[in-house]
Amino acid sequence: MKKQIVVVLVLFWSFASFSQKEVPAFKSGEKLRYKMSYSGFLTAGTAVLELNEVELDGKKVFYSRGSGWTSGIIKWFFKIDDVYESYFDKDTIKPYYFKRKIDEGGYKKHRNTQFNYDTKEAYVQDFINQKDTIIAFSNVQDMMSSFYYLRTQDVKGMKKGDEIAIDMFMDSQVYPFKLRYLGKEVLKTKFGKINTLVFRPLVQSGRIFKAEESVTIWITDDANKIPIKMQADLSVGSLRAELQHYQGLVTDFNKR
Repeated sequence: MKKQIVVVLVLFWSFASFSQKEVPAFKSGEKLRYKMSYSGFLTAGTAVLELNEVELDGKKVFYSRGSGWTSGIIKWFFKIDDVYESYFDKDTIKPYYFKRKIDEGGYKKHRNTQFNYDTKEAYVQDFINQKDTIIAFSNVQDMMSSFYYLRTQDVKGMKKGDEIAIDMFMDSQVYPFKLRYLGKEVLKTKFGKINTLVFRPLVQSGRIFKAEESVTIWITDDANKIPIKMQADLSVGSLRAELQHYQGLVTDFNKR
């Protein structure tokens, strides 16, 4: 159960969908709040994504903060308190600085990563293990910037079964992720019936997920392209994340 919740939270930071490049998908002031539940009825936790414009080394950039924590009965036996922060370019979305500070049932990580595009090297500071590492990279996104990067991509010509690949820098390593497009669906939500695009990240089956294709994400079919629901079929039960509150969107949802 512990690893199941953690992996789904990580996937949640990492995956969204895509919008036309000529239409902005997000702006400063955007805030998304999600409710996490286990097997459809047990409250599991909350996830919040926030985006604002700030200044970094004299340059205006986007600053995104993602936080996640367990609550309800799940918190009794496994407490999560995670914070992810990313500073990235407003136009290219390339990450400059990424922070990760997590406490997951006593398992802690506190790492800061700086991306140097002149040397193509990432400088990773590990505050828990008191260790610094330099890792070579090419075209990567961090765990937070990937969420926004994918939302800027053109998806007009995608057909069912098409896949999008992205390389994500996490824990001093580069991880390849793929998203498979499944089609469109009208989803019933607390905000009404919303037109959505459905994607499925390809994950490794085994101890956590039932099969390679056990996670499904519903994305609003509008200029925002935000995840409105995610469901993961786990080895035992399922974990669901649903949008509960939003503000600062580029446009309203495309409702039926």
